Amino acid sequence: MAETPSDPPAPTVGREAFVAELRRLLPEDALIHDEAELRAYECDGLSAFRELPWAVALPRSEEEVVALLQTCHRLRVPVVPRGAGTGLSGGALPHPQGLVLSLARLNRILALDPFARTATVQPGVRNLAISEAAAPYGLYYAPDPSSQIACTLGGNVAENSGGVHCLKYGLTVHNVLRVRGYTAAGEPVVFGSLAPDAPGYDLLALAIGSEGMLAVVTEITVKLLPRPQTARCILAAFDSVRAAGEAVAAIIAEGIIPAGLEMMDQGATIAAEDFVHAGYPLQAAAVLLCESDGTPEEVEEEIARMGAVLERCGATEWRVSRDEEERLRFWAGRKAAFPAAGRVSPDYYCMDGTIPRKALGEMLEAIAEMEREYGLRCLNVFHAGDGNLHPLILFDANRPGEWERAEAFGADILELSVRLGGTVTGEHGVGVEKINQMCVQFSPVELEAFFQVKAAFDPAGILNPGKAIPSLHRCAEYGRMRVSRGKLPFAELPRF
Repeated sequence: MAETPSDPPAPTVGREAFVAELRRLLPEDALIHDEAELRAYECDGLSAFRELPWAVALPRSEEEVVALLQTCHRLRVPVVPRGAGTGLSGGALPHPQGLVLSLARLNRILALDPFARTATVQPGVRNLAISEAAAPYGLYYAPDPSSQIACTLGGNVAENSGGVHCLKYGLTVHNVLRVRGYTAAGEPVVFGSLAPDAPGYDLLALAIGSEGMLAVVTEITVKLLPRPQTARCILAAFDSVRAAGEAVAAIIAEGIIPAGLEMMDQGATIAAEDFVHAGYPLQAAAVLLCESDGTPEEVEEEIARMGAVLERCGATEWRVSRDEEERLRFWAGRKAAFPAAGRVSPDYYCMDGTIPRKALGEMLEAIAEMEREYGLRCLNVFHAGDGNLHPLILFDANRPGEWERAEAFGADILELSVRLGGTVTGEHGVGVEKINQMCVQFSPVELEAFFQVKAAFDPAGILNPGKAIPSLHRCAEYGRMRVSRGKLPFAELPRF
């Protein structure tokens, strides 16, 4: 099979000539090319990987976006779309000979239709801003990533973001009707439709989660949902992580789909409690947050059913939020888990993999073994209802070798996720962080097919190059490195 390049051809101009071209397209305050100012864009939320671009553009209109894309396409300059920079997989890492195309100034809510229950927004609109605008109509936007006060819809579309309520209400892909944008050549493209179905191939799900590699998004139409009449949350404690994991599987097996079903181990619970004082039981090996929403009658029945399952599965204690203030306090601890980790460690590495629910206990026990192997602590926070893991590996980048150990620790978690029947990402995307693990999960034939899909939209290969899809050469190199570390060759892994 022929090798498919993961990087585009070299630009046809140098940096100074390229910046001169951009100056003809943008006002001075919409262009950044000074090295000191570029530092603010050298990474996204995964700060372990850094790179300076040639320039950063901050367009205010679609016309400027099109002009920038056409210029970059003509000059073969790579383009990396960027939202708020809250991503955790290096998806917005700049190309060293490229342009960062920031969509932060395209931040208007273009339309909100309470009768059709839709909102049409530009990509720079914050996730939470949609629910704030829809609140007077009793509506809201369901996906609620922990960074929702800052993350933008364009980034959510790029990574197919989820959140603590994604079990019942779905990820971004389940809550978006239409995406409009432009290809690398500046040609308009529309995915999805405002109608129940779209003509031709259904490419909306392909666009959502494509990490900025197929098109630059300039407009998104989302579904709005009626805000539930009431919501209550159970906080349950367990004396073992396996028992908590088995309780998660039992709740789903009972036919219950909670609005949220989250799990935290003792380390994460202690860190979060010290940060927000949510009222968590600190002696518990693991806690579950199980939320029910709907009418008061529906919630009362579902809470009783979940409580019975939790007791049967060995919960040492469980209590139900007494009022809205306490419910929000329960969730505040979970949503603050990442900053809480930052208070107990100089650095942390947030992973994102997905496994079958029945394997939660096995995974947590394996992570405990990895902690001993690598000499690093790990706080575990899971979207347990859909098996989406967010282990937080604690390390100190100032200590020689600790980042390398943390990175290897994370790779082992992701590769175990694949062996357990899961996948290397749930909602953070692949970016540059998990690109080696794509070699573990997918065969060379599958990777080649991914490249062909990208080439159909971006034959020049300039949109977010080097991300998400590893070249076959890279996979060969990673395979040799795995063997040198005593890992199984790809050919002997269950996936292959």
